[in-house]
Amino acid sequence: MSSSNHATIGGGCFWCLEAVYEEVSGITDIVSGYAGGHVQNPSYRQVCSGTTGHAEVVQLTYDPSGIEYQDLLEVFFTTHNPTTKDREGADVGPQYRSIILYHDDEQRETAESLIENLEADGVFGDPIVTEVEPLDTFYRAEDKHQDYYERNSSQPYCQTVISPKVAKLRKKHADKLQGQATSPSS
Repeated sequence: MSSSNHATIGGGCFWCLEAVYEEVSGITDIVSGYAGGHVQNPSYRQVCSGTTGHAEVVQLTYDPSGIEYQDLLEVFFTTHNPTTKDREGADVGPQYRSIILYHDDEQRETAESLIENLEADGVFGDPIVTEVEPLDTFYRAEDKHQDYYERNSSQPYCQTVISPKVAKLRKKHADKLQGQATSPSS
């Protein structure tokens, strides 16, 4: 599969992003992991220390005939706060930064254009601080971090932090959810 069928993004805790994208049509695989830093094969504990340079990210594999890259980014920008540096809610540190790690120039151009449009439209009121960088290496997180929300949805963190993000997705992007008739924009 070509790299253009992958998207790698970080916007706070990877458990949140994974839960959101689990419901999006056209996604064929989601892997929580780490990227954007300088330590090889980091552990969760190392990444949480904030010293590895890595962000918690998800790597999405998607079917472009079911959803376009821009649509994935639109979901991304409406389900986290891209205006806070190194934090998402109560999660604070560089590992929680808002970041798009592009796989090719087309993805970079799409991300930069979308950010410019959101800024021009004043969508967030504050400047977008989302980093747009090339993906170097993606490291898969430990197994206990995969499908976390699905396995732990009744835990307090999941109920207070993740569930509202999933609800926001359902409200703002109902047309992009699994089971909906969707087709890429023309």
